[in-house]
Amino acid sequence: MLSALTALPLALAAPVDEGMWTFDNPPVEAIQQRYGVKLTPEWLEHVQKSAVRVSTGGSGSIVSANGLVMTNHHVASDILDKLSSAENNLLDAGFWAATLEDEIPCPDVHLDVLWSIEDVTARVEAAAAGLSPAEAGAARMSAMTAIEDAAKARPGMHTEVVTLYQGGRYHLYTYRRFEDIRLVFAPEKSIAFYGGDGDNFEYPRFCLDVTFLRIYEDGEPYTPEHFLTWSADGADEGECTFVVGHPGRTQRLNTVAHLEYLRDHQVPSSMQGLMRSEVLLNIFGQASPETARIAENDLFSVQNSRKVYVGRMAGLLDPAVFAAKRQEESRLRAAVDANPEWKARWSGAWDEVAAAQDSIVSFRDRLNALGGGNLRLGARTASIAITLVRLADELEKPSAERLREYGDAALPSLYQGLYSPAPIYPDYEIFNLEWALSNMAEQLGGDDPLVIAALGGKSARARAEELVLGTKLMDIDVRKRLANGGAEALAAANDPMIEFVKALDAEGRALRKRYEGEVQAVERAAYAKIAAARFAVLGDSVYPDATFTLRISYGKVAGYQDGEEQIPAFTNFGGVYSKARERAGEEWYTLPASWTTAAPTVDRSTPFNLVTDHDIIGGNSGSPVIDAKGEVVGLIFDGNIHSLIGNFAYSDVKARSVSVDSRGIVGALRDVYGAKRLVRELTGE
Repeated sequence: MLSALTALPLALAAPVDEGMWTFDNPPVEAIQQRYGVKLTPEWLEHVQKSAVRVSTGGSGSIVSANGLVMTNHHVASDILDKLSSAENNLLDAGFWAATLEDEIPCPDVHLDVLWSIEDVTARVEAAAAGLSPAEAGAARMSAMTAIEDAAKARPGMHTEVVTLYQGGRYHLYTYRRFEDIRLVFAPEKSIAFYGGDGDNFEYPRFCLDVTFLRIYEDGEPYTPEHFLTWSADGADEGECTFVVGHPGRTQRLNTVAHLEYLRDHQVPSSMQGLMRSEVLLNIFGQASPETARIAENDLFSVQNSRKVYVGRMAGLLDPAVFAAKRQEESRLRAAVDANPEWKARWSGAWDEVAAAQDSIVSFRDRLNALGGGNLRLGARTASIAITLVRLADELEKPSAERLREYGDAALPSLYQGLYSPAPIYPDYEIFNLEWALSNMAEQLGGDDPLVIAALGGKSARARAEELVLGTKLMDIDVRKRLANGGAEALAAANDPMIEFVKALDAEGRALRKRYEGEVQAVERAAYAKIAAARFAVLGDSVYPDATFTLRISYGKVAGYQDGEEQIPAFTNFGGVYSKARERAGEEWYTLPASWTTAAPTVDRSTPFNLVTDHDIIGGNSGSPVIDAKGEVVGLIFDGNIHSLIGNFAYSDVKARSVSVDSRGIVGALRDVYGAKRLVRELTGE
């Protein structure tokens, strides 16, 4: 049974460690009352400017005076994959730069540090005043782009207008962006992801899921004003600690009708797609050791997501979850209806959200078959082609009138991805595009005009081969020439992949426009009313859903009861050696040579992993766990299986976040890898 669900904010529940709080509205009084820890403005600024967002989709933190950044191995796995080859697989073998000169530049990676937050709600909403829902939605997006463009005045800064409370607030986040990033240390995948998919989202765990990068400026290591120091003693059970990171997305403030749509349509569809992808990726990887290496990183991502969606589905099918959500919604609606002014302004909002869900059901299958509004068709060359086609079209317009991701403030990120030197493997491109084309035909039928245009009179396999083997978009210089040449250069390129996405783009744009007008715009306007109702009833004590922006969560180190078993808060090095003996001969439980060689001298009492009751979600991977002094005591890398409901609700009974202990990180660096330079930088030892 779930305790203290976030779906019950109107109830006077016992205090729990719930919430992913923005840095402009942290629950300072609640934390002080619960734990006796007072967060000062100076402490908060220091922590905020020590945290980083990683462009590969996770979190990190600056942990030294020389710009050293700590994140997870699985957050950095895309980086490691791009730096690998058949002859030198850094994912499997690991990496350690013995000197600064050995640190490897990372292609197309950037790190963002949140510098400031500004409420721009009034400016966004003013643009939408008096318009129809679809017109208002377009006006809001134009206003958001214009605000971002106007704010991006200084080099090295990046701006984003963030939608909070599903449309109740709009905040301008300004980041300091760093683009010269180099690899310092990564362990072998066999210890970073010890236990493999079988142990993923389980506990006890024994993973060294850590990677260190370094920020450079003007060719030299960055010297930050703010960075986190290292705790020599770690954290004790019951101690108040904090997680600072960038949780990806939650849907806790969704209406019941919206959650029903997720339960009945979106989540099952996503689960089925992930399960199919997992099967296909396993098939591709079985052809040879090299195909296994090429598909490895994508397979890990799909397996991880598949398990997440299975957990989400279980939560949505839990009657207790929906009962709590219905109770919370009923209480809020009753409070609105009891006030004539509120009723006139806000009472229709829930029905408006429900209408938006009915609308998307009517065309979601077609939108998904086309790979969404951005034509995600599996192959990287297809993504490059659609970026080039839309770039040529969008740059002809004023920035505020373009698709959001093509606004002036967003272009540096777009070009960084477009010109990525990451290797592209033709056989893998053909495989992925064939799957996308087959899926499109299965969803829409072979006689659908879109399917006929996509296949061009060929089988899915033959069409994929024709497009991939005929395109020149694997060449970065070609991409640059076409991007700079615009529509005229694209027309003259005679590239089959470009012509292919052109044939699909009109319908892709039309479906995206329909989604933005009939669904997104209606939802944002309705949720803005619901947010206003929440603020009226509760004040500012409600945290917004996660949006991959910087948040702080508070909690404590805590084991938990699972059935008859009491699960301890900590594991240690001795545990991983014991498990390796118990599961001898199994691939994912075999320790790398570095750990077997070090076995006689390793201190087996060294804490390795730990669990806390912090409120986290995907995107928090790589977040530091810090104590009241702001010192690093751990590194978030996972949640247990009970935490997967966190997309919709929070529980403090058995749900736990899982971290690498700071003592385990230093112990491994010192005693297993002999990385004394790195240990000195972290601890001063």
